[in-house]
Amino acid sequence: MSPVLTPPRHTDAASSAADEQLDEATALARLLEVSTIVLRQAVDLVDTALTSDDQLTVQSQYLPGSTIGKHLRHARDHFVLLMECLSTPSPHILNYDVRSRNTPMESSRQAARGALDAAIEQLNQTVPRAKMEEPITLRAITPYPQVVQTTFGRELWFAGLHAVHHWSMVRVIAGELGIRLEESFGFAPSTLVHNNSQAPLGKHKM
Repeated sequence: MSPVLTPPRHTDAASSAADEQLDEATALARLLEVSTIVLRQAVDLVDTALTSDDQLTVQSQYLPGSTIGKHLRHARDHFVLLMECLSTPSPHILNYDVRSRNTPMESSRQAARGALDAAIEQLNQTVPRAKMEEPITLRAITPYPQVVQTTFGRELWFAGLHAVHHWSMVRVIAGELGIRLEESFGFAPSTLVHNNSQAPLGKHKM
C-alpha cells in the first residue's frame, strides 16, 4: 500500500506564535470596536439629541462647573493623547493631565462632530498597527507626581471606560435640560450585560 501522506505540521513554537498573534489582533479589534461605539454615542448625541449649540455650554446645577461640551472634550482628549503618545518614538510617555480647555468642540455641535469623527479616524489608523503589550510610562499628578508603567492595551481599555463615566455625567446634565438620550448612553458595558441589554455594548461576547 502507498504510504498515507499527511500535511506538514507547524512546530509548537510557530503554532503558539501564530495563536498569540491572532489573539492579540482579536483583542485589539475588540478594544477598537468598544472605543468606536462609545465615541459614536457622542456623535449621535450632538447629531440627534442636541438641538442648539447653547446646550453644550449650560452649566449643571448638580455638577458644578460641568457642561456637556466640557465632558465631550475631556473624554475625547484621552483617546487622542493616547494615540499621539503611541505615534512618538519609544519610550512612550503619556500624560492625561495635558488639557486643551475652551476648545471649539465645547461650544459648537459642528466642531464637536468634527473632533469626535477625527478621533475615531485616528483610532482606526493607529490601533490595528499597535501592540497590546506596548510599554508606556504614565505620568500623573494625584496631587503627588506619580510615574506608572502600563501598556497600550490597558490604556485603550481605560479610555473607553473613562468616556462612559463622563457620558453618565452628560446624562445628568441632559436630564436637567429635558433632553432624552438613548437608553444605554452612560452605562458601563458590565451593567448593560448584567441587565441583558440589547444595546451594542450590552451583548456578552465570549
